[in-house]
Amino acid sequence: MDILSIVGARPQFVKAAAVSQQLRGEHDELLVHTGQHYDAELSEVFFDELALPEPEFHLGVGSDSHARQTAAMMTELERIVDDELPDVILVYGDTNSTLAGALVAAKSPSSPVLAHVEAGLRSHDWSMPEEVNRRLTDHCSDLLFTPGPHAKATLEQEGITDGVFITGDVMYDTLLQIRDELHTNGVDAGDVPDEYVLATVHRAKNTDNRDRLEAIIDAFDRLDTPVVFPAHPRTVAALHEYGLWDRATTATDVIDPVNYGRFITLVEGANCVATDSGGVQKEAFYLDTPCVTLRETTEWMETVDAGWNALVGANTTQIVDAVRAAADPPAKPDLYGSGNAATRIVRHLEQQVES
Repeated sequence: MDILSIVGARPQFVKAAAVSQQLRGEHDELLVHTGQHYDAELSEVFFDELALPEPEFHLGVGSDSHARQTAAMMTELERIVDDELPDVILVYGDTNSTLAGALVAAKSPSSPVLAHVEAGLRSHDWSMPEEVNRRLTDHCSDLLFTPGPHAKATLEQEGITDGVFITGDVMYDTLLQIRDELHTNGVDAGDVPDEYVLATVHRAKNTDNRDRLEAIIDAFDRLDTPVVFPAHPRTVAALHEYGLWDRATTATDVIDPVNYGRFITLVEGANCVATDSGGVQKEAFYLDTPCVTLRETTEWMETVDAGWNALVGANTTQIVDAVRAAADPPAKPDLYGSGNAATRIVRHLEQQVES
């Protein structure tokens, strides 16, 4: 098979690393990096650390409005698809890069098979751009690879039944491999307290709203446990713009973005994770670290139902209470496979595309 894989943001690099490793032994894969994450700490370092092949195409799109960013990606992706004529276009997750790849595949006269890894997830919050992206991508896709049965059932409710396969979560594949390497090599979390809460905040709903961001910082300030805060560039800019930077640096230990290995070590060593990231919610779950999600909804409701994730939005009191309550989580179920999702995805591609 000739596969064109499209990535553009940190979680997609993590997912694609597992699938590319399985694909490249038997098939021809071309990797496109849209440039949606263009900061070196959020992009190139992950390629190096995850042994993800160097992209054959780097679009360098960078930051812009949703419409302009998606349009710029589509323009370049259409040219690549017309030149390369792949059998399969493989997209991951729910970013603008995902949607751009899906729309180009769906409209291409060469009719490549569109395969969506991490299909069927829903937050049911239409104010999130990611919710729009994932829904539209699913309804364009020919093959849909879901991380678990709940996502498959969601697709069935929306009338999507053909080409749907439960594969498990490819992020778990990569995390297991990296964790084993970290334990073998003795990589540590850096200069952090023995006990700490790890925080990440980058969603536009939080960073573009002063009241929400201030409420989150206030919660961190009220916690008894120190907060380690690798700050996304968008968040740093917002904290300065809103006059909250001094309060944030007093309430937390603000550090620069870290590479994947150190981040995983930070998650594993934390008492609790407070985040608005979908990927970090899963990483915390896999690493046996309770999670407090700074959103009102999540696409990973199974972790909430299991008692390992609490939805608190940007409510100061609820954040503080949830972090304190996270010290005693229940027994943890297996939800998203056993770490062989990439192998399953490649097998289904071979069976569906080559047959």
